[in-house]
Amino acid sequence: MLFKRLAMLGAIMALCVVVLGAYVRLTDAGLGCPDWPGCYGTLTVPESEAAIQNAQTIYPDSIIETGKAWKEMLHRYLAGTLGLVVLALFILAWKKARQYPQQIKVSPWLTTALLGIIMFQAALGMWTVTMLLKPVIVSAHLLGGMTTLGLLTWIAHRNWGQYSSDIVQSKASRNLIRFALVILLMQIFLGGWTSTNYAALACTDFPTCHGAWMPDMDFKDAFHMVRELGQSADGGNLTLASLTAIQWTHRVGAIITLIYLGFLALNSLKYAQLKNLSLALIAVLFAQISLGIANLVLHLPLVLAVGHNLGAALLVVILVIFNSKITGSKVNRS
Repeated sequence: MLFKRLAMLGAIMALCVVVLGAYVRLTDAGLGCPDWPGCYGTLTVPESEAAIQNAQTIYPDSIIETGKAWKEMLHRYLAGTLGLVVLALFILAWKKARQYPQQIKVSPWLTTALLGIIMFQAALGMWTVTMLLKPVIVSAHLLGGMTTLGLLTWIAHRNWGQYSSDIVQSKASRNLIRFALVILLMQIFLGGWTSTNYAALACTDFPTCHGAWMPDMDFKDAFHMVRELGQSADGGNLTLASLTAIQWTHRVGAIITLIYLGFLALNSLKYAQLKNLSLALIAVLFAQISLGIANLVLHLPLVLAVGHNLGAALLVVILVIFNSKITGSKVNRS
């Protein structure tokens, strides 16, 4: 019972960590603390005059903004607590596998992989700070967060939900559901790459970009993975053509994702056990596309930008539950 409750708690916390991480990034608070895991050498944010003076002495090149620092530290506190929950799941899963192997609903190796991802996420969080928001690190951190959310959702659903391999017997329909996660994760990466390169407003007209369906674009520097923030492969400034290429690719990915997930949802309405989930997918997908367009037209207001990240996380949750529901030899009613 404890494992079951912790799994649900972990999934909810992971969703909160992803959304809070987006808020921190979008408010430019990712470097609110110049060190890791503490903040200016302590585990809290310096606020007294003496503490701020001491922090300024240790980090003379940093501008101390306590508001941004607290945003970053709250994200770290929540992520650290999630790490402890995952550690507890890891211990309980192996203990249960030894004592009650017939009752195990997820492999303890899955919690082991999850713990490994959490540890790697911590390293990415550190590198995000020490490497000054290098786009490939920040984007990988986002994907790691979504993967963590997905695995915890799977574990929670296997313990709380219903699943059966008999729900969808068509191999084509099953493959359609499986591949949807691949499509979504690719689009999430494109969204993260757009955000971390500050390319979200590279062109603000819609549906065209700079008044053209195919604007001037530079893909070579746009998707060069190993480079500093705002720089091209040769160390120069990233051009508008490169930023346009990033945003335009994200738009094309959104269209592909909309068509694929829309078809998946409509195709799955015929299954009684998937009908409500399909309707939820349609609703979130529509909201996500609407938020994406609104962010462009309204020039990225914070509440809509954070909502767009929440929409992506909810799509991960829905598609993971889709995959869990059609996997298993029997219906689980726990």
